[in-house]
Amino acid sequence: MSEPRNAHEEVMLLLDEGDPGAVLRRLRQDLDVFGTAELAGVLARLAERTGFEDLAESAGRVAADPADLQARYDFGYACVERGAAFAAVPVLRELREEVPGSPAVLRELVSALEDEERHAEAADELHRALEEGGAPLEDWPDRYLLGYNALLAGRVDLAAEVSGALAPPPDDAWLPARERLAAMVRRALAVRENGGLDLRDLRGWHFALTGGLLLELSPFGYDEGMNGRYAMAGDDHGSCARVLNRLIRVLEATGRRPEAVDLLPDRASRALGLAAAGLLGVPAEPFTGPRPGRLVVAYDLDESPPELLEALRERAPGQVLFERATCWTDPPPVPADVTGWLAQTVLPPWAESMRFLPETGPERIPADDRPAEALAEDIVAAAAASVAPDPAGPESGGGRGGEARFDPEERLLAFATGAAGLWLSGSRPPMPSSGPVPGNRFA
Repeated sequence: MSEPRNAHEEVMLLLDEGDPGAVLRRLRQDLDVFGTAELAGVLARLAERTGFEDLAESAGRVAADPADLQARYDFGYACVERGAAFAAVPVLRELREEVPGSPAVLRELVSALEDEERHAEAADELHRALEEGGAPLEDWPDRYLLGYNALLAGRVDLAAEVSGALAPPPDDAWLPARERLAAMVRRALAVRENGGLDLRDLRGWHFALTGGLLLELSPFGYDEGMNGRYAMAGDDHGSCARVLNRLIRVLEATGRRPEAVDLLPDRASRALGLAAAGLLGVPAEPFTGPRPGRLVVAYDLDESPPELLEALRERAPGQVLFERATCWTDPPPVPADVTGWLAQTVLPPWAESMRFLPETGPERIPADDRPAEALAEDIVAAAAASVAPDPAGPESGGGRGGEARFDPEERLLAFATGAAGLWLSGSRPPMPSSGPVPGNRFA
């Protein structure tokens, strides 16, 4: 029987096997056992194989001379740029202690921590620099970043204090950032005044950070680290119908009933949009750009081309953007005004799937390739059908129907009406972070 390998041996083996993703996952798992030179050596080899010349060059310099200050800064910068911010953190932290008066090192460390959603640590680094005076902090970007990361860490009062004290930005390029932070703080304070915003209030924080309303909280694994999010969810026509009914109730409660539904071009979004139009009793037309008073329906915004997403970034008056399921681990560049589920992965009702039959074992269910119009009819039919809730509740793991009792519609409508004054205002800036409510992530 072979001896178990240590982290160094496993990483070297994975490098030899040519699996970059596995190398990064193993490094992340045991980062603290790698010294600076060792870490840089691994990433130099990895970057050479993947064609990241900037990272390969800077990592090679660090591996050859880990005392080289400029090489370590360049290495940290390249790691952040190439999606390996976790590897930049220990190197930049070490560098920060050696050159505490460098604003550039502080900002790059904050950038790495922010990319890793370690917002409390980013805020702590900036706050410490502010108190110690070691690195001169400017309002833009330093104090802005303090307020932003403080809010994403759940520190509403600090974020409000910093946001309120920011000087006007030196140029117009910072104006969207100033408005984004101010809007997030306003929403956070409003939600907190209504009794929400603890660190498990997923709906409240989703609204504070994105300006969007979350229609359904998941009961599955709620107390085991999911906190209302789905991991890998299988959708069905009944669930689509239920979430559209909730959407319609929210629109009615907030006085936002649309004149028409704008259809996005992908088949899933078109099917859901046609169903929404049928349930609302309004026309459905292809999306041609921002139009006032329209409901834009997306199944998954990641399926939309970049030019369409860019057209959705600025909101037309009274326009509402709805997304059936938003990926919370990799959010779309344009946040929806209304989201059905927050999930890591969703299998649409019409996708190929598997089911297990006790008598015969696993069985493949082929994809439903019918046109969007036929899929929409199934969703409308499911909405019209009178189906009793599943008897299983959230405590037992539940089935369809458990969500409704776990997160009653009345609670959603009360939140929506309370938030209506701050909803559907401004543009739709991206929110790449999941915020302060923790959630289990799955590889």
